[in-house]
Amino acid sequence: MADGMFGLSKELERETAPVWAKVKDHVTPMEWPAQAALIHEINQLKRERDAVILAHNYMTPEIFHGVGDYVGDSLGLAKEAARSDAKVIVQAGVHFMAETSKILSPDKTVLIPDLRAGCSLAASITGADVRLIKQRYPGLPVVTYVNTTADVKAETDICCTSANAVQVVEWAAKEWGVDRVILIPDEFLARNVAAQTTVGIIAWKGRCEVHERFTADDIRDMREAYPGAQILAHPECPEEVLSAADFAGSTAAMTDWVTSKKPRQVVLITECSMASNIKGDVPGVDFIGPCNMCPHMKRITLQNIRDCLLNMQFEVTVPEDMIERARLAVQRMVDLPPPAIPARYDLIKARHHVAVELI
Repeated sequence: MADGMFGLSKELERETAPVWAKVKDHVTPMEWPAQAALIHEINQLKRERDAVILAHNYMTPEIFHGVGDYVGDSLGLAKEAARSDAKVIVQAGVHFMAETSKILSPDKTVLIPDLRAGCSLAASITGADVRLIKQRYPGLPVVTYVNTTADVKAETDICCTSANAVQVVEWAAKEWGVDRVILIPDEFLARNVAAQTTVGIIAWKGRCEVHERFTADDIRDMREAYPGAQILAHPECPEEVLSAADFAGSTAAMTDWVTSKKPRQVVLITECSMASNIKGDVPGVDFIGPCNMCPHMKRITLQNIRDCLLNMQFEVTVPEDMIERARLAVQRMVDLPPPAIPARYDLIKARHHVAVELI
């Protein structure tokens, strides 16, 4: 068959043209033939293995747009996988996400392309830590960010995401009849939630290595260099970063904001690939740095996704008793009515500024 663009066969060019249209600002013509061939092979393997690929927002664009069957944040991906009839789930993300998929889909085979894909935030706390916290604060509900291991979720009363953390905290306080809630492990998420509610927050000193490095100086520098740009920040960033931003919210809230408002220039204060992936859907928006790269997310590549499916390797398992206890915490969150809109963290219009109790 005659060669098409970049030396691809006409068939492969037609098959991957929609993906190329979304990734061409981030993938060079020199790289594309190899990536297009891998995308084709992976999509074939998915059909053969009866598999779906969950691609997190922080995956690189060729993964996100090329092979992801479901894309989005970690909990949304796990929920979609549970609804799917596929027998195999490949987690294009980090290990705690694969565990969450296994918790919600215990009868499915869950694979991760690289077992070393961890998370600094998830690694900051263990189930044993949570048991000690509950001993210190008896009777208080434990709300745990979904960015945690199955071991931690199993010791938890209810999970939350950055999109519903305020809602979950307020529900837990009302359900338990208390005025304080333990919110772990992300310190900055806890501090930013505290400014949006009258419920007292007890927090843990866990941090995301991507988001904790951003500073208010970064925001000031960007405003000086790009005075017309809109600046959006993730709530895992320090409070002073959110206070200096134009908008702060979960990955879903940031995506909704950009796709609905379509600003001329925008800065996303989060992981680098987030901007690259949204840009594929809003080509008229100019995305400007800075961003920080997650080294754990970047362990996932087209090559090791292909190898994972080809060899059915790197299965993620969770003990049955742990699955049962962890599923209760996740299911309680899933059963709550979703917020009308993904949470935003407006610290300028915050209800109040309050210090959290740090364990």
